[in-house]
Amino acid sequence: MSCEETFIKKLRERGFRMTPQREMVLAVLHEVEDFATAEAIHSRVGERSSVVDISTVYRTLELLEDFQMVAHIDGPDGQRHYELLGIHGLHHHLHCRICGKVIPLAHEEIQPLMKRLEEAYGFTVEPESWTFSGLCAACRSSRQS
Repeated sequence: MSCEETFIKKLRERGFRMTPQREMVLAVLHEVEDFATAEAIHSRVGERSSVVDISTVYRTLELLEDFQMVAHIDGPDGQRHYELLGIHGLHHHLHCRICGKVIPLAHEEIQPLMKRLEEAYGFTVEPESWTFSGLCAACRSSRQS
């Protein structure tokens, strides 16, 4: 099932429909190679149609995030940056708080941590999208120098 088909199915399950505006936001997310702010997404949607306002972009991003089709990180600029997960499932990120570099982390890579939490605390983790903040190797190295 394609990303669009998955989105339409999930929208219908909640009693919503696929609007042209939602379709444009999703199309722009497919074109973005990395993370993008809602404002950047809105700007690119605006190149296609001037009738899509920023609140529609935010609401669509919230829906996509609820459906686990989009993840976000809080960037060093204080804004949320969004990434389309599509139908590829959960993945997580390592985020350098100095340079802003984002390193993708497959969901399978955190499975041992989730298992350890369950064993130690009897707590079953239901991750949506995790971002681990810290320092990348380059920033850590320059800080130590």
